[in-house]
Amino acid sequence: MKPVLGGRRLRIAVLCPHFAPDTAPTGDVSTAIVHELAALGHELHVVTSLPWYRDHAIVPGWEGRVVRREATSWGSITRVHPFATKDKRDLLGRARGFVGFSALAGLNAMRGGRVDAVLAMSPPFTMGLTGWLVHLLRRGPLVYNIQDVFPDAAIATGAITNPTVIAVARWVERLSYRRSAVVTVLSEEMRANVAAKVPERRRRDVVVIPNFVDTEAILPLDRLTALRTELGIGDEPVVMYAGNVGFSQSLEMVVDAARLVPEATFLINGGGAARVALERRAEGVPNVRFGDYQPRERLAEVLATGDIHLVPLRSGLGTVSVPSKTYSVLAAGRPVVAAIDADTEVPRILAASGAGVAVAPDDLDALVRALRELLADPLTCERMGVAGRAWVEAEASPRAAASAYEQVFRRVAGRPG
Repeated sequence: MKPVLGGRRLRIAVLCPHFAPDTAPTGDVSTAIVHELAALGHELHVVTSLPWYRDHAIVPGWEGRVVRREATSWGSITRVHPFATKDKRDLLGRARGFVGFSALAGLNAMRGGRVDAVLAMSPPFTMGLTGWLVHLLRRGPLVYNIQDVFPDAAIATGAITNPTVIAVARWVERLSYRRSAVVTVLSEEMRANVAAKVPERRRRDVVVIPNFVDTEAILPLDRLTALRTELGIGDEPVVMYAGNVGFSQSLEMVVDAARLVPEATFLINGGGAARVALERRAEGVPNVRFGDYQPRERLAEVLATGDIHLVPLRSGLGTVSVPSKTYSVLAAGRPVVAAIDADTEVPRILAASGAGVAVAPDDLDALVRALRELLADPLTCERMGVAGRAWVEAEASPRAAASAYEQVFRRVAGRPG
């Protein structure tokens, strides 16, 4: 392990729901952060789940053991059973799985002696309390990373409605924030949300560190990909949504837009709780296609398949979530049409980069107008793609994010718990 420049080597425990080779977007984030911190010379001990995200079941070859441990050149990885449920609409089953995974991860993260810091990543939101318990035993102050503000996002989408469940979730949320030395979030809107839930004297401990993308792994490729051939798509323009097919993404509007824009094929590539209902809605719409998650090594090809990418998010969710797919699409050199709350992170990224346009969320007419304008102007699409690629190379690198996390860890390392 190489010596650290600018300060002593830190020993960090990392609790995250996904890690390579798992395919979840949050796994990409946690993997990149760990590898970049390791490249800076720090020692990291990761506790995560066995790979399971793609099919909501443990990947073949990883079954048979509840816990797997491996040594690495920079520390260690411990993988535990995720207690995943196949039915993504089974909210009670998923909640039990979150609690089971968090408990098992916590028990395994308590091994190994004192650390300088504990990084816990959410979702699941139970990881905040898990990270706090690890802090109590291993003494490293807790840095709590929020990828989505829960339960706000679940309430906004109607995923949870029971007043008792909401009250318990809000209690866990507040307790997790107050027990953290620092809470990191992805945008200023998320910072305002979290800061309003902690004592005023602690608001300086809510820190914005935006997400990022590996621009070496995702490169702009030719649009006529093998995936098009596999899905029976020709050289016609493709409007693409790639990612989780859930209830927060307004994908019904995407199907409705396809009815009004027959000159393009609309490709929804991914899986999730809303896919079955979405496929039913798309019956009789000939220009809508569905594709499944692909291996990580095909991500650049998958993104290159789309000529225009959609980033839709239901009204109100832009303040509690920042879709990480935005960074990946820009790295692939493709323009974005975002249907998301104004004056939030994604519209700001598109305005700063010149890589796309943003319209109001849940506004079908505005979405269709934006798509028609771009489909009629391939040169503008090309310019947007080039601009987006240049922006992520300059502004959204894993190294910059890891440096920001390193500063946070150094700031809390000498602080009493």
